Amino acid sequence: MDVVLILEMILGSVIGAVVYTLIGVAPGTDETAVLAPVTLVLVLTGLPAIVILSFFISAIVAKKLTDSIPVAVAGIPGGVMAAPMVEHGITLKKLGVPDLSIRKMASGSVIGTLVSVPVSLILASILVPLADVIIKYAEPIFFIGAIFLALMCKNKWLALASILPFAILIQALRHLYWGIDAIPDDKTVFVSFFLGITIGPVILTLFELQNKDKRDNMERFGKKAITINKSTNIKGFPNPFKILDGKEVGTSAFASLLGSITFFMSPVGMTIFLGETLSSRIKDPIKKACRAISSMDALTNAAYISGTLIPLIALGIPLSPMAIGPANALFNAPPVYTLEHNMHHLLSMSDFVWATIIGAVVALGITFFITIKYSQQICAFVFKWIPHEAMLGLFFGLVLMLAYMDAGWINVAGVFLVSLVAGILHRWGINYGVQFMTLYAAPWIMVSIF
Repeated sequence: MDVVLILEMILGSVIGAVVYTLIGVAPGTDETAVLAPVTLVLVLTGLPAIVILSFFISAIVAKKLTDSIPVAVAGIPGGVMAAPMVEHGITLKKLGVPDLSIRKMASGSVIGTLVSVPVSLILASILVPLADVIIKYAEPIFFIGAIFLALMCKNKWLALASILPFAILIQALRHLYWGIDAIPDDKTVFVSFFLGITIGPVILTLFELQNKDKRDNMERFGKKAITINKSTNIKGFPNPFKILDGKEVGTSAFASLLGSITFFMSPVGMTIFLGETLSSRIKDPIKKACRAISSMDALTNAAYISGTLIPLIALGIPLSPMAIGPANALFNAPPVYTLEHNMHHLLSMSDFVWATIIGAVVALGITFFITIKYSQQICAFVFKWIPHEAMLGLFFGLVLMLAYMDAGWINVAGVFLVSLVAGILHRWGINYGVQFMTLYAAPWIMVSIF
């Protein structure tokens, strides 16, 4: 492999690790909202596919390593996937050991990465012979996936009922654009609709704030005091196999293996189920919380890596919640990538191995060290100087720019419409997976039903 290309991969991995170490610490940063737009912009700039993949792997490893920090120090999840760990994080904080919580979660993430990378590559190789059959029936598979994920939702009947109307909305806007020549007949709008779904809850909240009555009746909490205790320093480079005891290493490895195999399942659901199952019989509150959070963090990291690599290597189409969400631009980012021409077609197996190893090793080397050594200082800096609203504003601006690039000003209004509907559906308990699957299946649904 070209030395210059390797250096570019390392540089991309370093940037991904540094940027998403800071973003991961920021409370409430949804994984899809902060990963998808940046990855999409990188794809549209025309960077080499292997460099983008190295960046992305590094970013997801770093994000998963650090989004547990606000859980430990403030009881606030750093992302959607960290939410199931809040209860156990608060338990350890109340018992006066938030630094132990951070170390256990970060070490679990390391185990998840070390297990999921080889397992994902092996599973992807096994699925390669079945790729043609799966791709042939991709659109009905997306529809079945939407139904499956809808049944996994808390409000499953509402989620099922939303699939057809949402598909009609997507296709109606596309036909409108074709009818008024906003886009050529051989082009379709996908990227901006995808991002519109991603920021749906944000757009809905912004519109609601324009309602004076609702704004006046909103509950005000004022300033929240967050106490950050001084942590105990670890000398030298931290060793996750010493931070975790033998049983925690074992359950974390098992959780990582299961998370990799069930890459097509909802990571949040699997995290809650497995974390509680593996710790349910432990009586000591500290040992119980440590076992749960280390296993949970291992599983979420493994699910993110396997959910990206297995569909990308074996299929070339996004057939996992991770692939449909944060990693979607690696599969489908017209005009650069389409479902018929993306990283699956551009990279060899050795390219995938090199990009994954470089991205994961760089992120672990930088972020794990920083997380263990300086987590309290980073958290204090982010909480004090980096407003959550500023990051949301940045991603909101990216979405508006890409909406205009897709189909002009009318698509900006179209994306607002999609976002409002998506935000309402999300508030009603219909998760992103159902909406993303419906977006993919919309053309097939319309042709098959009407």
